[in-house]
Amino acid sequence: MKLHSTQTQQYQTVTGYEDDWIEINALRFSHSLIVLPETPPAVWAVTSFEALKSTDFDLLEAYAPDLVILGTGQRQRFVQPALLTGLMARRIGVECMDNRAACRTYNILMTEGRKVALALILPGQ
Repeated sequence: MKLHSTQTQQYQTVTGYEDDWIEINALRFSHSLIVLPETPPAVWAVTSFEALKSTDFDLLEAYAPDLVILGTGQRQRFVQPALLTGLMARRIGVECMDNRAACRTYNILMTEGRKVALALILPGQ
């Protein structure tokens, strides 16, 4: 799906997505990644939802967003709370949703000026 452009060119914006890729500012990625409004996308070494471990969230914790939108793949799944203790200790919220909803939600929150991170699990590892 292609998304319409807005006045956010200076920010990292989701400009398109499908089940196995995401486009950030018209650059296509086919691996899991972390996206923040003012930081270039970072590779996220997560191969699948089932393989998630607490250390996978350390990078997100280092960015210190107010909220993490976790894209869990083609369907919504919920992370075990034990994996999120580091984020919860720093009062960083986590919302789990399917990748498509995660991309749309990230764009909305980012354009509102929120300090949000998109952590997206893609199957292309």
